[in-house]
Amino acid sequence: MTNSKPQQSDQPTMLSFARDFPNICSLAGLLCAVLGIYYAILGNFPVAIIGVLWAVLFDWADGIIARQITGRTNHHRAFGGQFDSLIDIVSFGVFPAIFLLSYGKFSPWFLPGAFLIVATSAIRLSYFNIFGLIDDKTYMGLALDNNVIILAFVFLFESFINHTVFSIILYVLLMVLVVFNLAPVQTPKFAGKWFYVLMVYTLVLTVIYSRL
Repeated sequence: MTNSKPQQSDQPTMLSFARDFPNICSLAGLLCAVLGIYYAILGNFPVAIIGVLWAVLFDWADGIIARQITGRTNHHRAFGGQFDSLIDIVSFGVFPAIFLLSYGKFSPWFLPGAFLIVATSAIRLSYFNIFGLIDDKTYMGLALDNNVIILAFVFLFESFINHTVFSIILYVLLMVLVVFNLAPVQTPKFAGKWFYVLMVYTLVLTVIYSRL
């Protein structure tokens, strides 16, 4: 009687996927997000935003790199998709939640908002992992990376507004974005030349925030 169970030797190791270049790019984005979280907790919000902007850039880059590389196996593609999704929860779920909490001086009033941000990211990414895009260029709902791109722009005006007032603005903004993340509306997927637009946007805001 033969044993039909797959041999363990046929199964790739976990670290073999970490050597895949698109996944290395994803890990670079995760590092940026973790640094962003770290500086958000410290209250250094300009540096925190720089970190998450670079996380977005690496998030876009890993997909571009993956599509350019030939010879990747189905295992590599499947792992890369799951890996990218889990990192997105950190970059675009945990980061904005902690950013909001820290800017709100960890007041209990900001906890419901932080929970909704993380819960929304988990719901949206789970939905996307099952159903994917509507077509090659269209998402259902607003993609999570747009949240921090918008946050980075709005926060440029923070120094001109009273801290308490701006904390309310920040709270409301993130809650509105949460609604759009889950809304049954079609939104465009920015790709192609938009990557270069994002690159310029990231570099310009990095320079601006590094001087604040």
